[in-house]
Amino acid sequence: MFTGLIREIATVYSFDQKTLRLKASYEPKLGDSIAINGVCLSVTKIHNNGFSVEVGDETSRVVALENFKGKVHIEPAMKVGDRIEGHIVQGHVDCIGVIERIVSGTNSTDFFIRIPKEQIKFTAPKGSIAVDGVSLTINDVYEESFRLTIIPITLKETLFGSYKVGRRVNIETDLFARYLYHMIKRDKTLGWEEIERIQALF
Repeated sequence: MFTGLIREIATVYSFDQKTLRLKASYEPKLGDSIAINGVCLSVTKIHNNGFSVEVGDETSRVVALENFKGKVHIEPAMKVGDRIEGHIVQGHVDCIGVIERIVSGTNSTDFFIRIPKEQIKFTAPKGSIAVDGVSLTINDVYEESFRLTIIPITLKETLFGSYKVGRRVNIETDLFARYLYHMIKRDKTLGWEEIERIQALF
């Protein structure tokens, strides 16, 4: 599990479509889980100034591989007892989004991101979403896209400040929205009282 709060911007040393080698100050252990641009990967080798992770075939089919270059977001997996400051993120990418529009405001920047229509049902105004591993709040939801408002500190501390229109990004929708949708879909008799009880468990 992750929180969607980026701990470091690492540099890609090399990527051969299978092994991603990173230069980073963070020092993991072999086998540790770490999110790279929101993708949960396992550490397979430790280097003097970084580490390597393995990118499997299934992962390659669903994430934006072209962004495993230059700079990337990294977040180590949560430890038992850690404070949850963002929202619960699994590091399981649901789909790839495309940045359609960027609008600068007085003290914030709006990003409009298009995602596959079948994923829109897992988004909601003021709901949570992870974009390239960054925990964010959705402002508006449209037929096939949503709007995020990024504040200056997030632009500074993440790669969002360098993002351009047309960039593909890894999207992980809200964990609880996905679970509830599938529970309701499987059990047509599930009512709102039961749904509220389930929500209270989290």
